[in-house]
Amino acid sequence: MPMSDAVLDALLLQSGYNAALVAVGAALLGIAAGSGGTFLFLRKRALVSDAVAHATLPGVGIAFIVMVALGGDGRNLLGLLLGSAVSAGIGLLVVEWIARRTRLAEDAAIGAVLSVFFGLGIVLLTVIQTMSRGKQAGLESFLLGSTAGMLFQDAVVIAAGGALSVLAVFLLRRPMTLVAFDAEFAAASGTDVRRIDLAMMGLVMAVTVIGLKLVGLILIVALLIIPPVTARFWTDRTADVIWIAGLVGGVSGYLGAALSASAPKLPTGPIIVLVCFALFVLSLLFAPNRGLLAALFRHRRFQHRVHRRQGLLALAHGEPILDPLTLTVLRRDGLIRADRVATRKGEAQAAKTLRDEKRWEIAREIHQSDAISGRYDGLTSIEAVLTRDEIADIDRRIGPPVPAAP
Repeated sequence: MPMSDAVLDALLLQSGYNAALVAVGAALLGIAAGSGGTFLFLRKRALVSDAVAHATLPGVGIAFIVMVALGGDGRNLLGLLLGSAVSAGIGLLVVEWIARRTRLAEDAAIGAVLSVFFGLGIVLLTVIQTMSRGKQAGLESFLLGSTAGMLFQDAVVIAAGGALSVLAVFLLRRPMTLVAFDAEFAAASGTDVRRIDLAMMGLVMAVTVIGLKLVGLILIVALLIIPPVTARFWTDRTADVIWIAGLVGGVSGYLGAALSASAPKLPTGPIIVLVCFALFVLSLLFAPNRGLLAALFRHRRFQHRVHRRQGLLALAHGEPILDPLTLTVLRRDGLIRADRVATRKGEAQAAKTLRDEKRWEIAREIHQSDAISGRYDGLTSIEAVLTRDEIADIDRRIGPPVPAAP
């Protein structure tokens, strides 16, 4: 089957029940990760998710060893996720205890927990490789994520966990938004900030644990951080950031899982993260308010207005215009001819610009207020600041308009 057909089948959920469930589960996980990660992003605690993710690895190893010791095969996904949840919870509590009970900052606590837990997990995986059942356990897939060999019930667990995480985000969005945006105001309003912080961490832990098989503990952090950063390019409203981040995460999970299903040799986690990063780059470039291209256009418009004003003032005073860019702007706007002589439109605009300068001087003398003078940048139209009556009174003080110098 051609690659394009395989990708299309995966996108249309025609690649089998397992692949369809994985794609749906990845989408739900992405929604929960993107929207849930927004609260950490706004709370400026994004690195906590890194500590939680790395703290899951010892739990995976211990859960495998315990299940084998009890007579199981050790690869039951639900058991492995339960073990990773316990380990992540312990890591989270250790970070909080160090930050609250010692003089160490939270970032130092995160660094300590991250490195120690991850090191312990690597040691346990090495020990598991020496076991008779450990060589084929496939636990390395929890590092980078993989759907190869995933059973139907595993896909169901991931899809159900993703759906519950999305539900938790929906139910807790208001108090978590309040705490993330202004913790002091939330505390003054009677909100238990510590409990809400723990709920945020619990949500991140749930997303991390559920995403271990799909994205892997190393890359799940990207799915928690990149979507809210991407969403921030599109809006200034907190509520909108949450749901746009969920949309970015959901699309990334769905597309990444579909692409991975169409090319089974590629790991799922990196594909999902690369899709998420591609959406970030597109937002960085093309977002209408904060994108680079929008900023470039705004700068060009501002530059155009500055050179236009300077050129018109030069025409009004009869001064030569030497700046090539100013000449280009004036010619493009039809204010001067090729021989640098002002057109009728240019003469009228030059006279208006010079008169507005005089109006601003009188306005500042009359009002003597920073609220008025502070709004003058030489580019703002006087009609946007003063009323018609005020302008008429100023014009009576100035006298009739004086034509621009030839």
